[in-house]
Amino acid sequence: MNIENNNPKGIIFVLTGMALFSIQDSLIKYIFNDVALYELYFGRTIIAAALLIIFLYFKKEKIVFKTEFPLLTGLRVTLFFLGFSFFYISLTFMTLAMANALFFSSPFFMSIFAKFFLKEEIGIRRWSAIFVGFIGVYIVLNPDFSDFNYYKLAPVACALCYASSMTITKYTSVKDNVYTQMIWMYATAISFSLALYFFTGDGRMNTFSNPTMQFITREWFSNPSYAWPFIVAMGFVGAAAFFCVFSAYSIASPSVVSLFEYSLIIWAMLIGYFLFQDVPTYRTFIGVVLIIGAGIYIYIREKARDQMIATDTPNR
Repeated sequence: MNIENNNPKGIIFVLTGMALFSIQDSLIKYIFNDVALYELYFGRTIIAAALLIIFLYFKKEKIVFKTEFPLLTGLRVTLFFLGFSFFYISLTFMTLAMANALFFSSPFFMSIFAKFFLKEEIGIRRWSAIFVGFIGVYIVLNPDFSDFNYYKLAPVACALCYASSMTITKYTSVKDNVYTQMIWMYATAISFSLALYFFTGDGRMNTFSNPTMQFITREWFSNPSYAWPFIVAMGFVGAAAFFCVFSAYSIASPSVVSLFEYSLIIWAMLIGYFLFQDVPTYRTFIGVVLIIGAGIYIYIREKARDQMIATDTPNR
């Protein structure tokens, strides 16, 4: 069957995946006062890695840990780990809609990196779209430079780390398959989380009154009977979300399904409103429109030039 004929199914997959990611994010926001950041990261990654291994076993796929790009792979997974550490931190003080809107600045960073590191050609129209997108980021942030809360940059830092990671992925995918790259991602996240356990796991660094800093430094397993059912649920939901997104990209045109990843912002607004009573401000709405509009225009220009840079890889 022609891959174009699977676009409707791919769109359904990506919409489902984005809904699941928003559920995962809402679970993190819901329990962050009762769990440590890297305990959560460790638990959900263990579940996701186990599900991947089971999936590969039944699919009769060999688990290939060897990578042809050890240094780049190490850098890629480190950036991914840092990026989503920033994102999870942002959920402690920011609405779901705002955090996800700022995260979607990642295609702008990808386009910039593609220009300088992948030697892709980017014309004035795409540069203009990138500029407009960053204006949208500025509007969402609404910075007060006399007393700016730098924590607000956490999802932008996530977008920067993620874009760097995906730029490396575009290069290493020539020889490393997606399963090898995912195994490395999970193994590194588990290793880094365990390493951090020896520094923060006993809670000795938790001397802060700020809820965000408490989330980072809180003692591990302080409330396991309450927190771990949520963590296990996150692992299953996150794995299902990744399955949906990768399925969408494998059966449909990436340049088509990537547009529907912006539905994550809509899901985040809906869940934020019903679960946390978060009502987006008019500035958030304006910024979101500019960010989404700029992202769609980048897609249109890439498709017109047959030069997919920022829109042929999943954004989560």
